[in-house]
Amino acid sequence: MKRRAGEREKELKKKRLLEELGENRLPYMTPADDDFHQLWKTKYSKLIFRKSETVPEELHQMVQKGFLTLREHDCFFQDLVRIKGKDFLTPVSRILIGNPGCTYKYLNTRLFTVPWPTEGYDIKYCSPQIHDACKALIRLNDYLHIEAVKTLQGQNLCETKEMKDTAVIDREQSFATSLTERGSVSKDQSGVCVPEDDSVSLKNRTSYNLTLLNYMDPLQMLYLKQEPYFGMGNMAVSWHHDENLVERSTVAVYSYSCEDSGVGESSEQELKGRDPAVWHVGLKVAWDIETPGLAIPLHQGDFYLMLDDLNMTHQHCVLAGLSPRFSSTHRVADCSRGTLEYIFGQCELALQNLQTDSDSVALSLKSLEAAVVKQVEEIHNEVEFEWLRQFWFQGKRYLKCTDWWLKPMAKLEEFWRKMEIMTSLVLSEVRKEQQIEEQRNETISCFLLVLKERQRLRKEWTVRCSVPDASQMQQRACQKTRNQNVIPSGQMMMNVICLCHMILKK
Repeated sequence: MKRRAGEREKELKKKRLLEELGENRLPYMTPADDDFHQLWKTKYSKLIFRKSETVPEELHQMVQKGFLTLREHDCFFQDLVRIKGKDFLTPVSRILIGNPGCTYKYLNTRLFTVPWPTEGYDIKYCSPQIHDACKALIRLNDYLHIEAVKTLQGQNLCETKEMKDTAVIDREQSFATSLTERGSVSKDQSGVCVPEDDSVSLKNRTSYNLTLLNYMDPLQMLYLKQEPYFGMGNMAVSWHHDENLVERSTVAVYSYSCEDSGVGESSEQELKGRDPAVWHVGLKVAWDIETPGLAIPLHQGDFYLMLDDLNMTHQHCVLAGLSPRFSSTHRVADCSRGTLEYIFGQCELALQNLQTDSDSVALSLKSLEAAVVKQVEEIHNEVEFEWLRQFWFQGKRYLKCTDWWLKPMAKLEEFWRKMEIMTSLVLSEVRKEQQIEEQRNETISCFLLVLKERQRLRKEWTVRCSVPDASQMQQRACQKTRNQNVIPSGQMMMNVICLCHMILKK
């Protein structure tokens, strides 16, 4: 409910903003504008840009080879995301790589990490080349973590509960230098003194646990949306805040556009605004029509950091150039509800209410208290809709890289089957007349609320699996679950709901 309310609020803000603009367009600046660096310094100071020359050449080569390897092995996929109750295929193709057992959810779609090499985990990759690609990305991840910590220390951004950072201490080196010279922080940072608590905070906000890789060839796209506020041209990714991140954590983005593909830059004399042949990152203050936007060109091997609360106070988009482009977007994802460890823990909690009679091997419930039944059935829903359906909906895409997820998902399916039995046991118990009526009615009322939500979500997923944009692989995965009776039919669930209503009316 909160998510849907948030989406409605964003849509209303967008509508009001576009109505206020009418046929006009807001101003924006590029490095060619005289006031560009002053605007950056005063309104966008928590965006840090580094040119490719600042990154070790060996790392460039490893990462860029890894990108190409993943593309050659067909590891990039367009996601079918859900926005305002409708399904859309993303123009950008993606793959998630990161800590084993981590997931990342955006636009109602949960992605599952292809695990990068991690000590203590037995990860079997489909080829040595894919192993090397994942290894290159964890090397990049470690490098960007170190760079982010140094930058935050250099800017003296210390996190406190009482303080809202609205300004950044001016640095001796100007942002003009950050675009034209090597590096954008002072070279000597070894003497920076940061309190121990702040050091821990900086580490937590820069310890990237995954990277979302993106790939798009604009010339292969039939249609790209136009940027609506500033007239910046074709967008690969629309204006947004990144979702599901640890609060005030840094996002690091490494960009690799294939500039040797025969596409050149346009002549500056012919242009007004940004060069449409070159990829850019666009930034604006969220829902603000007073502050000009920024469009910053991205060349092969450049990277940028979005520090502190920039992702909350500002929005960003990606403006398409003409050449194919990869990017690696490193995040501190909020995995409080998005790891295997978490969901297995939830399953174990739910199954504590299931007991087996040692003599008859019959299954029964330990408690029929409304709160216990409600908790178990909510976990049941979480396993089905946040994990199993999300995983199988994406088909066998992960098998392009590794089969690592198959065993834990099989275990999760087994937990789910036991919870289906528990649902049946609840229904069986509440039908018995010896139950105290008040207690029984309270249990059934809680039970019904969760079942109705389950019925609604099963209908939604049935529609989602059948939309034209769903790939054949996704549709086959949904068909697989139906054929194997993994998920009961909608009619069966409706019968259960009707039966509960009948019991309540007695």
